[in-house]
Amino acid sequence: MKSVRMMLVGATALTLLAPAVRAEDSSDPIMIPLHNWSSQIVMSHVVGDIFTSMGNSVEYVTTDSQAVYESIRLGDAALEVEVWEGAFGASFDAAVAKGGIHAAGAHNAVTREDWWYPMWTKDACPGLPDWQALNACAALFKTPETGEKGRFLGGPVDWLKHDQEKVDALAMDFAVVNAGSAAAIWAELGAAEKTKTPIVVFNWTPNFAEAVWPGEFVNFPEWVPGCNEDPAVGPIPDKTYDCGNPANGYLKIAAWDGMKDKWPAAYATLTKVSLTNAQIADMAKMVDIDGMEPEDAAKAWMDANPDVWKAWLN
Repeated sequence: MKSVRMMLVGATALTLLAPAVRAEDSSDPIMIPLHNWSSQIVMSHVVGDIFTSMGNSVEYVTTDSQAVYESIRLGDAALEVEVWEGAFGASFDAAVAKGGIHAAGAHNAVTREDWWYPMWTKDACPGLPDWQALNACAALFKTPETGEKGRFLGGPVDWLKHDQEKVDALAMDFAVVNAGSAAAIWAELGAAEKTKTPIVVFNWTPNFAEAVWPGEFVNFPEWVPGCNEDPAVGPIPDKTYDCGNPANGYLKIAAWDGMKDKWPAAYATLTKVSLTNAQIADMAKMVDIDGMEPEDAAKAWMDANPDVWKAWLN
């Protein structure tokens, strides 16, 4: 009896001393969604290439940038590398409330997404960046497309920036025209630069654009929680969206709740991913300025920044 007891104690001690064994990642492919702006596509390929180097299988799927959070919470996609507060915070929060998706991490980057203009526009409308000064200059932005109203070039429709609601709430003399992609916005900025034609567009940071075209965001009434949902919040008593977007927004990483159990090693790495404004802008620049394919840009970025991404590995 004594020897049996000693054997049990010894076995317990060996168990306590043995290193913990992590479950292996599933052989099923990790589904990574791609959207319609360059930094997200490059960053997704960086993360995917890291997962592949760990022995995982990865597949990419083009997904609507709002519907993706529903896809993730249902397990149809595994993660999202760029959850921008201004553009996607509401969709992300709604999915989190249903269950099945969570924030797996956050970037060091601080985001802002709003109306923006290059500095040659301010030369023509010196009251900027005040939004009322912009509205007083609306005639400068008229085009045959917009008639008597100024033209604001917004982002793709699926970014859901509610620019038309903002125009309506603040009674602005602008018409919202939505670009089909980020590349279309850069093309119009480049064309306007040649003739110094005043232009106001949707822009965001981090990206490369401000290094190429110095400019400023329009200062709308300050965003406060509830401005977009409660007419009583904001300067116009009976209107929603009577404010700008958050000036210091988050940039999170989202994951399916089941990822940490199905692909524990990949999930552990994902939680360590974090990039700065400058690093994310560099990813976008490789595609939008240097003309690289996103897959090639991801490999080039990894070659140039091994100390960054290798620190994310377990």
